[in-house]
Amino acid sequence: GEYWLAGAVSATYALVSAFLSPQVSRLVDRLGQSRIAVPTTLVSALAFATLIVAANQHWPVWTLFLSSLLAALMPSIPALVRARWTEIFRNRPELNTAFAFESAADELVYVAGASLSVGLSAALFPEAGMVVSTLLLAFGSAAFLLQRSTEPPIRPAEDGAAGSAIRLRPVQIITFALIFVGATFATTEVTTVAITEELGQPEAASLVIGVYALGSFVLGIIVGALSLRTPLQRQLAIAVAVIALTTLPLLFADTVPTLALAVFVSGVAISPTFITAFGLIERHVPPAMLTEGVTWVTTGIGIGIALGSFAAGWMVDTFGPQNGFWVSVAAGSVALVTVLAGQCRLATPDCDPNECEAAIVPAG
Repeated sequence: GEYWLAGAVSATYALVSAFLSPQVSRLVDRLGQSRIAVPTTLVSALAFATLIVAANQHWPVWTLFLSSLLAALMPSIPALVRARWTEIFRNRPELNTAFAFESAADELVYVAGASLSVGLSAALFPEAGMVVSTLLLAFGSAAFLLQRSTEPPIRPAEDGAAGSAIRLRPVQIITFALIFVGATFATTEVTTVAITEELGQPEAASLVIGVYALGSFVLGIIVGALSLRTPLQRQLAIAVAVIALTTLPLLFADTVPTLALAVFVSGVAISPTFITAFGLIERHVPPAMLTEGVTWVTTGIGIGIALGSFAAGWMVDTFGPQNGFWVSVAAGSVALVTVLAGQCRLATPDCDPNECEAAIVPAG
């Protein structure tokens, strides 16, 4: 019954994950996916199970935070998957299509998962969504890790891996921008639940959040099927600009139908943002640290989701449900400014070398 506590527990998971996930991914790059992901996934699944029991049995609040902290050992599955796609389609046009498919699928699973979680928790019992997600996490990760034939080989440091991927300026820019993109996701979820509850239709939250994924999924598939000639850094700027602009109609959605429409429109550019972001990472990060590079980006999204949840929850509690969307407006604006300011550093080698040489050197 307290939005701030839910946001704080979520933030604990995301912020600890922000520190641990890149370290886990660096170990994956050095030692292999199976050797690292199996034990860390096991610990994470057990921690989520403990979190469920702690919430159900009303254990002390500190047990919620401790469980979230341990659950953050979970390796970045999106990074592991994209590392496999990169190994299969390296330097081939199919790689963009694979990234597009993954981004569209990620978004569909993320938003559909949120919708399913809300629906299960409302229809059955509060922990139902977490129970299902933890089971899917355990079985899905096991199925993925059993696919040994596609696991990337361990690449030696001589292939260009030195230090951490976060020292590369393009990784810094994309990660920072996607923190604020992630914040728009969380704000939409928290505020939608609060608004539908205030309207006396809490069951509509599941449907509205589910609509969020539809536009993103469809447009992601379309982008993946096209051979766009626009430079990736410009594609990213366009996608983030659309995200920023489509946060504005959310401020005026005061009925369930208008809220669903505004949420649908605000989701259309999410998959294209992911597609171009991961494509830029693949271009700028050495192969021997690719998993870590992708993880920094997904970690940025996670940080944004956690901070957005907390900020939106505070806005809802303090100023009312509708005002939660101001967090989306502010976050979208910061993300756009970041991407526009970093255009030259994000440019791939086909730009003017005198202007964009700094895009591929470490920050120091």
